[in-house]
Amino acid sequence: MCNSAVIIGKELSAYSCGEKHPLNSKRLEAFWSTLIHSRSMRTGNLKLLPPALSDESTVSSFHEKKYIDFVKESSITGSGYLDSGDTPSFRGVFDASLYVVGSTILALETVINKTNGIVHAFNPIGGLHHARRNAAGGFCVFNDIGIAIMHARKKHNLKKILYVDIDAHHGDGVFYEFEDDPDLFIADIHEDGSFLYPGTGFESETGSGDARGTKLNLPLQPGATDLDFLSAVTKIENFIESMKFELIIFQCGADGLTGDPLTHLKYSDKSHEYAAKVLHRIAHERSRGRIIGLGGGGYNTENLATAWNKVVEVFASDNHS
Repeated sequence: MCNSAVIIGKELSAYSCGEKHPLNSKRLEAFWSTLIHSRSMRTGNLKLLPPALSDESTVSSFHEKKYIDFVKESSITGSGYLDSGDTPSFRGVFDASLYVVGSTILALETVINKTNGIVHAFNPIGGLHHARRNAAGGFCVFNDIGIAIMHARKKHNLKKILYVDIDAHHGDGVFYEFEDDPDLFIADIHEDGSFLYPGTGFESETGSGDARGTKLNLPLQPGATDLDFLSAVTKIENFIESMKFELIIFQCGADGLTGDPLTHLKYSDKSHEYAAKVLHRIAHERSRGRIIGLGGGGYNTENLATAWNKVVEVFASDNHS
């Protein structure tokens, strides 16, 4: 029986900052070229779902109206930047961003409702973890993760959620917007902010107020390998051991693999496979199997195609150990 889904289609390719920019449509093409030949596709263990378009009211659950209107206006001309010079605008950026959000919400709805028995879903272009409530950042326009968290709570009354982020960049747009939220557990493995954008996510940052101790930042030094990554995952397992949650959101950026042009980490795709297996097992043990995967970063197309497919293969497997 098929228990996993991947959201994929040309609408997600539209979320591209241009072919010469690190975040471009070739990323999705590379993933699809690998996915189509995967074991999960051959065995029929995977359902493909077309991208979904979000609406402004859903986006406004997280983002400020002034910022949403700014993106909409910028989408017409497609010139300039949506932040201080890191996230370029392009024609159609508003609708392209709404498709990313809508596809993450579709992944969420699918696993919560267990549509056709599906409890795991993956949106390769999701995971835009740098966008803040009132600003873009780090190639991220709308924060589909933050929006999904708000949606899960408002529509489905899922209070406690676990968010795990293994992108090489710290997920600042999620961390700081929920820093004082005791019901969002965050575990984030990333390259030390002293060496990489956005320069945040230090071990001392564990949440604020009533949420102190509900956040775990695990910065790694440049050159960190699979061994360092596996050690960090063990720390996550220990961190969440006594926590109760109803959903896992897994941002699995592939920019920590050796050869990424923007970062300095040295993982292999075995790290993604390992993290996916751990979270897949925990999901079946503690969140009714419910886990959504979001592609996040990754700017070496061969790396991301392999790493993301490792995650999907684990999701689609029947092995929960």
